[in-house]
Amino acid sequence: MDKVVDLVKRLAAVYGPSGGEENIRKLIKKEIRPFVDKITVDSFGNLIATQKGRGPHVLVFSHMDEIGLMVKEVEKDGRIIFSRVGGIEPETLLAQQVHIVASEKRVVHGVISSKNLHEGLVSEEFPSIEQMYIDVGLKSKKEVERLGIGPGDYVIPRRAFATLGKENIMSGKAMDNRVGCAASIMLAKKMKKKKRNISYVFTAQEEMGMYGARVSAFKLEGDFAINVDTTPAQDYDDTNGGMSHGPYLTYKDEEFIANTVLMKKIEKLLRKKRIPYQIEVSDTGTTDALAISLSKGGTPTVVISIPVRNIHSTISIADINDVKETVRVIEAIATDPPV
Repeated sequence: MDKVVDLVKRLAAVYGPSGGEENIRKLIKKEIRPFVDKITVDSFGNLIATQKGRGPHVLVFSHMDEIGLMVKEVEKDGRIIFSRVGGIEPETLLAQQVHIVASEKRVVHGVISSKNLHEGLVSEEFPSIEQMYIDVGLKSKKEVERLGIGPGDYVIPRRAFATLGKENIMSGKAMDNRVGCAASIMLAKKMKKKKRNISYVFTAQEEMGMYGARVSAFKLEGDFAINVDTTPAQDYDDTNGGMSHGPYLTYKDEEFIANTVLMKKIEKLLRKKRIPYQIEVSDTGTTDALAISLSKGGTPTVVISIPVRNIHSTISIADINDVKETVRVIEAIATDPPV
């Protein structure tokens, strides 16, 4: 298996919903340790890995949390009611298997259902989140509670990683943003010998409101920031762009707008190095870049996004070649930041 595919596979497999990033943080720390001089974890749970060297202080962000669910309450008949953690799409949940993380040592399997699905009835409209529940095969609240399940427990989609029609096309949970985390780790490996002043920041709780980025960017006071994230592939009816055509440079999303002069410099740099990229101007969504760019007196920030299909579902699709091209893009920018 391709080493980069294997890295994404291992990162995607680990549980790490917003607010519960302990396990993914532990794995990222292990993967990046050989390439950096110092590793710290701040009070909010962000992982910061630093390479000491010359030049401006460049911050490379990638959020490590994933979307998921959380147990809200257990009904008398054993049905488990849940709440969304992040923007997971309701239509991808029904009839899906999930892991309920009851404790560090116990994970309980369940299936998401609804009244009509349970009874085999035809639904005239798709059920809302409030009409869904998790079935663990038990008939009482006491039985469920004996398994250690209760309010506040995380629920993670049960999805196996796989390659599809081509070995470079990956599918699995948490592609948003474990592919970005993989790109940052690969960049650290490449930049080790260049002796630049870089901090790799793996943020917590991006999916809930970019909270980790607000804390870390404020404290680190970087001269320039690169935010590595994912974006919808935008290729449903366009084979000339989207997945498998390189990463996007984001000029605008729903809340963030980039510095045009800065972006033009980056485009010129990438064209000079013949590195493929795409341009994104979007009316929806936003990333950690918003919080980073507004930190303290403001930090010049660019967003490099890897195209992903089915991005906020229980299983999504990405091209490993887009991840590799993303590494080339952020390596070029980090080596010669336009500040």
